[in-house]
Amino acid sequence: MGCCQSSFLKLPFSDDNKNNRREQEQRRENQQQQQHVRTKHSSQPTNGTEKSSCLGGGGGAGVPSFTEFSFADLKAATNNFSPEFIVSESGEKASNVVYKGRLQNQNNSNNRSWIAVKKFTKLAWPDPKQFADEAWGVGKLRHKRLANLIGYCCDGDERLLVAEYMPNDTLSKHLFHWENQTIEWAMRLRVALYITEALDYCSSEGRPLYHDLNAYRVLFDENGDPRLSCFGLMKNSMDGKSYSTNLAYTPPEYLRNGRVTPESVIFSFGTVLLDLLSGKHIPPSHALDMIRGKNILLLMDSHLEGNFSTEEATVVFDLASRCLQYEPGERPNTKDLVTTLAPLQNKPDVLSYVMLGIPKHEEAPPTPQHPLSPMGDACSRMDLTAIHQILVMTHYKDDEGTNELSFQEWTQQMRDMLEARKRGDVAFRDKDFKTAVECYSQFIDVGTMVSPTVYARRSLCHLLCDQPDAALRDAMQAQCVYPDWSTAFYMQAVALAKLDMHKDAADMLNEAAALEEKKQRSGR
Repeated sequence: MGCCQSSFLKLPFSDDNKNNRREQEQRRENQQQQQHVRTKHSSQPTNGTEKSSCLGGGGGAGVPSFTEFSFADLKAATNNFSPEFIVSESGEKASNVVYKGRLQNQNNSNNRSWIAVKKFTKLAWPDPKQFADEAWGVGKLRHKRLANLIGYCCDGDERLLVAEYMPNDTLSKHLFHWENQTIEWAMRLRVALYITEALDYCSSEGRPLYHDLNAYRVLFDENGDPRLSCFGLMKNSMDGKSYSTNLAYTPPEYLRNGRVTPESVIFSFGTVLLDLLSGKHIPPSHALDMIRGKNILLLMDSHLEGNFSTEEATVVFDLASRCLQYEPGERPNTKDLVTTLAPLQNKPDVLSYVMLGIPKHEEAPPTPQHPLSPMGDACSRMDLTAIHQILVMTHYKDDEGTNELSFQEWTQQMRDMLEARKRGDVAFRDKDFKTAVECYSQFIDVGTMVSPTVYARRSLCHLLCDQPDAALRDAMQAQCVYPDWSTAFYMQAVALAKLDMHKDAADMLNEAAALEEKKQRSGR
């Protein structure tokens, strides 16, 4: 890799998990029905390792193909459905609990990503064929505005859905229960547009119905971009209600006939628009009274402190009013929503996580195949503070044998160079990383003496100054000086992870651990 050749360790390939599809106690009749489901969908990939071909108009590249998971796999992924893994807003009180999890199977391409697992109540979907057919229908959808469905489980009485995990909470959390800052106006407009783009895509793909659309269904991904949960594309049970929220927020036609229609979804979207405008969960009837009375400023979220465009707010209020019309036929369709909201976007170049005021989510590399030393463990967790402590304690003992200097080389220039390194060490110890970079650079630029430790230390300084490219270059230089030094590989792993190159980071982490293990076996 880079200036130095290295051979990454390859993960051994095995098919052991493919036969683990059934628990022995499941009922014979369910076995027969589930076999029928498999036969019907046999043309689809079944191991989750191929990429889906149905990417949709908005692009869902990189999303794993839809597959069936075993209950044992999901049980292991969620630590036996531990309460600590629950991510549902209502916790264990929710009728259908959602957990986060991580697949343990090393040969599955999904294993590097967290997943969201929705566990239905017993007998919510008694017919496994109907549940599987519904899941497959939703699983065909792939769009960058959706938290896409990547699988399901239908073992015995168990019914579960598996989706991409969104690590940055829900719109409800950011809008109603925020801690550091409220959502700024431009971000609220982006949320509204992204939801409509998701709904428009689903409608164009023949899935126009969305059950119980509300602020809890809008999730934020690792980049802070809002996405619509795929779970709302299926009901909570075969014969269950499509709306679980207060009746004050329910479309009037649903109260009359109990059926969800595409127009009902538009009504629900109107309630979300009111949430975005007001920062509160106001019943539509109350909000409409205020809109009719032209009390727009009174309805606006006071936490915005006037930092919004009245013209833009008026457009959104008018759109909300149209969505909340009593007669379904008078509401706009999804394309109308996109057309109205797209021109309002006024910060297209500002990243979502910046507008939300949250750090960019960075996923650490997965657990390597080899045991980890404290340095390896710190790098796998991307714990820069722990790495700093280890490098301070290790000092320069790994540099032994990398330099042999003659008496003639002990010149004044040499003494100045060592003095620069000493000043760099003091700054490094005191966490003055900018000064440390300057001093270590003076030492390196002289070129009389090379030190892998100095490169590793400067690499960490670059990481702590949010300069992962420079950090990667220094870590690679450390490897050139000392080709079998595990620390050089560990530092490359952290820098690669910071650059979102998680596959390469995982390979580097494994190689570093293998070098450490080899060194321990040799007794060096």
